[in-house]
Amino acid sequence: MARRPASNQPVLLADSGAPSNPMKGKDMNQSFKTAEFVSPKHPDKLCDRIADAILDAHLVADSNARTAIEVMGGHGRVYITGEITSQAVIDIAPIVERIAGPGLEIIENIAVQSPEIAAGVDAGGAGDQGVMIGYATSETPELLPLEFVLARDLNRYLYERWPYDGKTQITVCGEEIAAIVASFQHAPHGELEQAVKQWAKIQKFVSACFVKYRNSNPELHINPAGDWRLGGFDADAGLTGRKLIVDNYGPRIPIGGGAYSGKDPSKVDRSAAYMARKIAVDYVRRFQADEVLVRLAYAIGYDRPVEVTAMVDGERKTIEGYDLSPNGIIGHLALKRPIYEDLATNGHYGRKELAWG
Repeated sequence: MARRPASNQPVLLADSGAPSNPMKGKDMNQSFKTAEFVSPKHPDKLCDRIADAILDAHLVADSNARTAIEVMGGHGRVYITGEITSQAVIDIAPIVERIAGPGLEIIENIAVQSPEIAAGVDAGGAGDQGVMIGYATSETPELLPLEFVLARDLNRYLYERWPYDGKTQITVCGEEIAAIVASFQHAPHGELEQAVKQWAKIQKFVSACFVKYRNSNPELHINPAGDWRLGGFDADAGLTGRKLIVDNYGPRIPIGGGAYSGKDPSKVDRSAAYMARKIAVDYVRRFQADEVLVRLAYAIGYDRPVEVTAMVDGERKTIEGYDLSPNGIIGHLALKRPIYEDLATNGHYGRKELAWG
């Protein structure tokens, strides 16, 4: 199918026939906030999912398996490297084919965990140094930033209809949506536009807060570079850990920088990030706060955080009542289970079924 030429004129939700300017009529002191989300078939997400599916397969057979798996894929090849120390022997090829499809050349370069790193973890210490950020806000039922929730929910809604590569993006200004961007593989422009409009108008498909903040006429950018059929590894390369902001809270909130996927829970840049989120959720509820930001920091091989900070509506609060050792976190959150492919696919936060919320 020929690509649809991109239009210089954005579509209007209300079909007024004239393009709108998202800045027009708005206080220039108001803050624009934008977040994106990607579908499970996005090339970076394919890599995250493969890495975490390999982790899950090891945890099924060996709950003490240690992994640090990196995946790069694109244009007919998937390269898997990193470290795995496990009693299980896992055939990786079927995992890759299930997630990314058949016919890919799979190149494996796997070693065991460094004995020097292993010694620190064996003693109960953190598997790496780093800073972990947890965040929660009362502005949505999911305790996540509004623009992030909207971008995520729209992406999930469209993925149900077009289960392919896709990206969504929402810009809010004050208490209104200023712009919606949706690009989905195999989604004809007209059908995708109608689906976005339907999502925006049907309350049951969006968070309850969306009705309160709804702008009846945001800009719509639907497949703005034209309709497209090539997606996933056929169109682009992917890499684990390249969608860190999507995995966290959107760009409004700082992150520690450590990726999650492919890492077993002895790596605190994953497990302690989940614990920091739990503390933030707990403190929003305990203090009836608008927002809470938690910072934890660790030294490799050391079993206690070197920083424990909670900011509740801008005021520092003491964090107490939590075992923040790596083993304490793993036990409290039950992290030695094969839950990670689902997290990479459906999101790490804002889900009631997760112990950290």
